[in-house]
Amino acid sequence: MKRIKIFFLLIAVITHVIAQKNVDDVLVQIEKNTTTLSALRKSADAQKVGNKTGIFLQNPELEFNYLWGNPANMGNRKDFSIRQSFDFPTAYKFKNQISDSKNEQTELEYRKQQKEILLQTRNICIDLIYANAMKLEYGKRLNHAQSIAKSYKLKFDAGDANILEYNKSQLNLLNLTNKMELLEIDRVAFLSELTLLNGGMAIDFTDSEFQSTIIPADFEQWYTQAEQSNPVLSWLKQEIEISRKQVSLSKALALPKIQAGYISETVVGEQFRGVCVGLSIPLWENKNTLKYAIANTLALQSTEKDAKLQFLNQMKSLHAKAVSKQATVAGYRTKMNTFSNADLLKKSLDKGEISLSEYLFELSLQYESIDTLLEMEQNLQKTLAEMQRFL
Repeated sequence: MKRIKIFFLLIAVITHVIAQKNVDDVLVQIEKNTTTLSALRKSADAQKVGNKTGIFLQNPELEFNYLWGNPANMGNRKDFSIRQSFDFPTAYKFKNQISDSKNEQTELEYRKQQKEILLQTRNICIDLIYANAMKLEYGKRLNHAQSIAKSYKLKFDAGDANILEYNKSQLNLLNLTNKMELLEIDRVAFLSELTLLNGGMAIDFTDSEFQSTIIPADFEQWYTQAEQSNPVLSWLKQEIEISRKQVSLSKALALPKIQAGYISETVVGEQFRGVCVGLSIPLWENKNTLKYAIANTLALQSTEKDAKLQFLNQMKSLHAKAVSKQATVAGYRTKMNTFSNADLLKKSLDKGEISLSEYLFELSLQYESIDTLLEMEQNLQKTLAEMQRFL
């Protein structure tokens, strides 16, 4: 019996460990199960097929004519022809290159959406870590408040404490109980958001400690990597490449089109067979197409330059903000630990050196410092998440 109990205890522990998930585990799971990414993947695959349309030869033309002769003794006439039109050969090369670039753009757009969903997931996990940490902290405070309330209830019943002190201890307990309930409501809401992102499958996330992340000191090296990983800038780069190929395609389409085929004509006692060759001279159909392609390329180059400048400034600001926040959090944590009076306050209350009102007021300053530190860490993690979005 004892072995069975130990076995089930081990199973429970293992299950609990498996259930524990850090942020990276959640990201992997949601990336696998989210219906949004699944729909975007199918849409991207369909778009890739669509980008491969319209790049092949035009359809061949078949023609058959049957003409009745008049008078009847002339017999009937039968004509048959098959023709194939061709753009200038280089046009097909550029069409294929453009379709490949568009497919790369489609994949970049998918990656952009993927990064947005993962950033959303990471931010929810950060909110959950904050909620879990606050719940643990308020759990300690609630236990302490219950102990204080119970002590003053006994003192009040024994006549050693007045009604004001008793009520204050009860109100303190009430406020902390209410805060615990609100924290649990927030925690459940965040878990529901993760469930929604995870395709309706619940995720057990109880992590209550923020992961320490080293901010890269060399901004230029980090920015180079971030720039290369930015799908928006990569998309613009591909768009410029497409526009350049479009210029080449417009030049190829401005050249004469070729038509070749086979013709057969049959009348009574006679039959003619041969080939036909023709040219389609592009005089008006594609007017201004080349000018537009060149102008569009120049416009896109200016757009890319502006986008790169804006991204550089955004990343500089983000990096500086993260470095400053990290230093502020570290300094605040050190000073808070140095100036903590929690133990001294309890001793002073027990010795009767301070009143309950003074104790709760001073204790609230300690609590406020802890809340501030957790909030600062939460904000720092969200800034870091924004930086990790491009890595």
